[in-house]
Amino acid sequence: MELNITPLSLPGIEMQRPLIIAGPCSAETEEQVMNTACQLAGKGVRIFRAGIWKPRTKPGGFEGVGEPGLPWLTRVKKETGMLVATEVATPQHVEAALAAEVDILWVGARTVANPFAMQALADALKGIDVPVLVKNPVNPDLELWIGGIERLNGAP
Repeated sequence: MELNITPLSLPGIEMQRPLIIAGPCSAETEEQVMNTACQLAGKGVRIFRAGIWKPRTKPGGFEGVGEPGLPWLTRVKKETGMLVATEVATPQHVEAALAAEVDILWVGARTVANPFAMQALADALKGIDVPVLVKNPVNPDLELWIGGIERLNGAP
């Protein structure tokens, strides 16, 4: 399969290097999200990222605040003008993030390594025009990484 990857084009963002996407690994409270976003926006950062869902291998760890945190990202957009991004691992995450008008999705390292999860995400993204960032898998396997990208690439 030939990959059809186009240069990233984001509304309101002049593409210059370096492109900085910054924010907390995990969105834990609305106060934390807004405080971080306002500080980053004040430094000129245009894209805010925060993990709403945090896939964990071992049960019982903090797995993110989930959907209740999505309005926090909406507030970041409204109050700072920043674009927002979050990680998705299931079709339900994709649906909820898109409903909350998240601008950029990313697929985490654990998810990229699972072909069934990648296919489910590809199916959920079929016909959707949203940038998707794909992290490298936990194990540095180029073929595995490209395979995940190919599944998403086949979704249009």
